[in-house]
Amino acid sequence: MRNRKGFTLVEIMIVVAIIALLAAVAIPNLLRSRLNANETAAIGACKTVCSAMESWAAAHSGDYANGGALTTLAILGAATPPYIDSVLAGGTKQGYTFLLTCRAAAADGKSHQYDCSATPIAYQVTGVRSFVVDESGVIWGLDNNGAAIAPGVNVPAAPKVLGNVVE
Repeated sequence: MRNRKGFTLVEIMIVVAIIALLAAVAIPNLLRSRLNANETAAIGACKTVCSAMESWAAAHSGDYANGGALTTLAILGAATPPYIDSVLAGGTKQGYTFLLTCRAAAADGKSHQYDCSATPIAYQVTGVRSFVVDESGVIWGLDNNGAAIAPGVNVPAAPKVLGNVVE
């Protein structure tokens, strides 16, 4: 009798086929999970910006602007102590680009409106939906098919409310 060591070619091919089958099932689910995680992080960052802007306004007599200049994410992150983390202050976080836009001053000289948009850096790679939060605190979810959201567009024609996120 011969002492066999190792595997036959057929056994190796069966193992490779099983691994390929498992990978074909698992990889799309992994990619979808990453998209969902990025979108959830974007919603959380929008909530953070909303809270930061309300704290900023409370500290600046109800003015969302920075003493006449427009408040930006970088200003919120550079404050002492900072209102937001340094990653979000840079304008990108977990596959999304964030843009904070304050409106021009009203008759009383204060800015009473803002919106913060979150758009995927690469559509269908880092995210599928865009999000916008304004001074009302409502987060709007927009299916943008890869197009950027124009600042000031914060309410879709017929939004569909899902919890605190509006689609």
